[in-house]
Amino acid sequence: MAGPYPPEFRQQAVELARLREKPVAEIATDLGISDATLYNSMRQAEIDEGQRDGLTTEERAELVRLRRANRVLAMENEILKRAAVDSTGQCNSAWSLSAGVS
Repeated sequence: MAGPYPPEFRQQAVELARLREKPVAEIATDLGISDATLYNSMRQAEIDEGQRDGLTTEERAELVRLRRANRVLAMENEILKRAAVDSTGQCNSAWSLSAGVS
């Protein structure tokens, strides 16, 4: 649930909306955010509190971090494969077959 609004702002907005003193759309307008943003923040807070199924904020951040790391490793692997081919002029097919690389 990362976005342009700080976590403290989102938390306070959710708390305000949960008071139900005004409709959510009106609270969102008063805060200068869209009602969809406030509803999404409320839903994410429920997930983080264990009241609803889904990825918590921490799990979502970890997933993003792991996907980035995976992309970097895949690129590094591709660079190393190309370097091995360039240095020998050909791919070592015996290594490729034993390692399961195609």
